[in-house]
Amino acid sequence: MSHDPLLQPYDLKHLRLKNRLMITSHEPAYPEDGMPKERYRAYHVERARAGVALTMTAGSASVSRDSPPVFNNILAWKDEVVGWMRQISDACHDHGCAVMIQLTHLGRRTRWDKSDWLPVVSAGPEREPAHRAFPKMAEDWDIARIIEDYADAAERMQAAGLDGIELQAYGHLMDQFWSPLTNQLDGPYGGDLDNRLRFTFDTLRAIRARVGPDFLVGVRYTGDEDLPGGLTREDGLEISGRLKDCGMVDFLNVVKGHIDTDAGLTDVIPVQGMRSAPHLEFAGEIRARTGFPTFHAAKIQDVATARHAIASGKLDMVGMTRAHMADPHIVAKILRGEEDRIRPCVGANYCLDRIYQGGMALCLHNPATGRELQELHLVPKADASRRVVIIGAGPAGLEAARVAAERGHAVIVHEAANDPGGQVRLTALTPRRAEMIQLIQWRFEECRRLGVGFRFNSFAEADTVRAEDPDVVIIATGGLPHVAVLDEGNDLVVSAWDILSGDAKPGGNVLIYDDAGDYAALQAAEAIAATGARVEIMTRDRSFAPEVMAMSLTPAMRELQRRDVTFTVTWKLDAVVRDGNKLRARIGSDYGGVTREREVDQVVVNHGTRPLDDIYFDLRPESTNLGEVDHEALVDGRPQQVMRNPEGSYQLFRIGDAVAARNTHAAIYDALRLCKLL
Repeated sequence: MSHDPLLQPYDLKHLRLKNRLMITSHEPAYPEDGMPKERYRAYHVERARAGVALTMTAGSASVSRDSPPVFNNILAWKDEVVGWMRQISDACHDHGCAVMIQLTHLGRRTRWDKSDWLPVVSAGPEREPAHRAFPKMAEDWDIARIIEDYADAAERMQAAGLDGIELQAYGHLMDQFWSPLTNQLDGPYGGDLDNRLRFTFDTLRAIRARVGPDFLVGVRYTGDEDLPGGLTREDGLEISGRLKDCGMVDFLNVVKGHIDTDAGLTDVIPVQGMRSAPHLEFAGEIRARTGFPTFHAAKIQDVATARHAIASGKLDMVGMTRAHMADPHIVAKILRGEEDRIRPCVGANYCLDRIYQGGMALCLHNPATGRELQELHLVPKADASRRVVIIGAGPAGLEAARVAAERGHAVIVHEAANDPGGQVRLTALTPRRAEMIQLIQWRFEECRRLGVGFRFNSFAEADTVRAEDPDVVIIATGGLPHVAVLDEGNDLVVSAWDILSGDAKPGGNVLIYDDAGDYAALQAAEAIAATGARVEIMTRDRSFAPEVMAMSLTPAMRELQRRDVTFTVTWKLDAVVRDGNKLRARIGSDYGGVTREREVDQVVVNHGTRPLDDIYFDLRPESTNLGEVDHEALVDGRPQQVMRNPEGSYQLFRIGDAVAARNTHAAIYDALRLCKLL
C-alpha cells in the first residue's frame, strides 16, 4: 500500500472514498435544456476513470423556479433531472468514484429577466453589484416554499443514486440570510445570529425528513466574508460549530470571502498571479476547531500543495478542480509515478471566466476538456508513421508537435528564436502572468520525451522545408503586431509588444490605444506605469478590455488603479502628428460629430497581429491540398484528405495566429484537432 497521504482512503460516515482528491462543486455550463446530458456526463466520467475519489457536480443546481441560472446550470427543480443524474452516478460508480451535487437557491445572485421573469428574492432589498437585480424581501410563504423546494431537490438526488448533496451558503440565498449585510428581515428569520441561521436549519430538517439519516449532506459556506459589517472569522467559527453540532450535517466545505463583486469572487477563487492556496490555513483552523470532516479548494493547483494539505491535517479531502480541468488524469499519473508529466493548471481562469460571460468552461491549454465527446485526452497511435515538419515553436507549434509525436510520427520543429514559446514568452515577462510559461514548458518537455527534433535559431525558408522531405508541413509562425491603423502618423507609434520586449523605452506621458481588448495593452500599461509615467488607456469599445474576462481582469485593475492609470472608453485614435518634441493625438468617436486632442510624448497601439505567413504561401504551390482545409472533416473529427494537386509533395496546413489573430486556446485547439488524425 502506498504511503502517499493523497492516496489514503477516507471514510465519510458509511462512504469509503478511495483517496483524498476530489473535484469540488462547479458548473462547467455544459447542460442542455438545464439537464446534465452526454457532454456533462463524459466530462465527469473522464475524471472518474482516471481515479479521482469524489466528483461534485454542479456549481449550484437550482432548486426553485424563481432561482433562474445566470449561466447554464442544472435545474434540480425538474423531475426529469433524476434520469440524467442517474446516468452520471452509475457511470462514475463503475469506476469507484463517488458522486455528489451542490444544491442552491441563488437568491439575489441572478436576474429577474431570465427564464420565467419571476421576481428575484432575498433576505433584504439590496442588489448584488455583480448581477444588478433588486430583490424583493422574502415573505413567509416564499421561505416555506423554498424550504420545500430544497427538500424536493434532495429527494430527487437520492433517487438518482447520488452519494450525497452539498448546500451552497456563500453569496447565495442561504448566506444572504446569514450575513447582517444582506438580511434585513425581522424575526424569526432576521436579527441575531440564531434567527439568521434558522432558514438553514429549517431547510436541513426538511431535507432529513425526506432522505433519512444515512444520505450524506454537507454545506459549502463562507467562514469569513472579509467585508466590513459582514460575517467575521469569529462568526464563521461559531457557525462551523453549530453546523457540526446540529446532527444533520456530515461534512463542512469551507471558503473565505465574498462573491458579490468580480473582485470579491476572484479573492475566493484566486487566479493567475495571485497567491496559491491562500485560504488553506483558515480551512485548517476550522478543522482543528471542530474536529469535523473538512473539505476545501482555492487555487490548490499542484500535487505538492494538495499533499501538504492532507499530511498536515488541515483537510480531510482536498479539491483540485481547475487542476482537473487542465489534466483529468492527475490521480492516474500519481499512481504511475508520473507527477512530472501532469499538465499544470496555469491559473489563466479561462474556464470560469467563460462561464461568467455566458459560455461553457474551456481550459486554456487543454482543449479536450468539455469536448470529451469529440476530442481524446489520450492520443492514439497512427497506423503508419509519417514525417511531419512544423515551423514555429509557440503554443500552436508545440501542441502540433506533441500530438503528432504521440501519433508515432517523426517530427521536426524549426524555430527562429533560440527558445520555444512565441508570444507566450512576452506574456510571461509580466511577473503577474509568469505562470503562463508553464504551458510552454510542459509541451516542450513532452515533445522531448517523445523524441521531437528541434532546430532553434532556424529561420526556415521554403528550401529548408524541402530539404526535410516532409509528408506534412504545418505552419505555426504566429503573427506580428499590426499598428498601421491611423489616418496619419502610423510611423510615430509603437506597439504593445515593443514595450513588453523592451524594444521601446516607456515615455513619461503615454496614451495607449487598445483596439484589441486583450492582455497586451494591460501588460504594457502596467510596465509603463511602473516607471512612474502618466498613462491613459483608450478604447473605442463601450467596455474596457472586453477580451480579458472578469476574474482575470481583477489583478490587472488592482495594479493599474494603484498606479492611477486613466481608463477612457468610446473614443478612438484617428491620427498622431509631431508637435515639437511632443506628439499630438487626434481623437474621434464612432458615435460621430466630436473630436478631442491629447498632447503626449508616446503613443502605444494594440491592434492584434497579422499572420506571419510568407513561408506558407511559398510552400503552397507544391502541396497536395494547396493549403485547403476540409472544415467539415475538421469539425467532425475525420482525417484531412483534400487533393487539389496530385503532383504535390506534402500536405500543408497553418494553425494559430498564422491564420488570424486569436487566443492561446484557439491556437492549441487548432493543433489538436488537426493533428490527432494525421
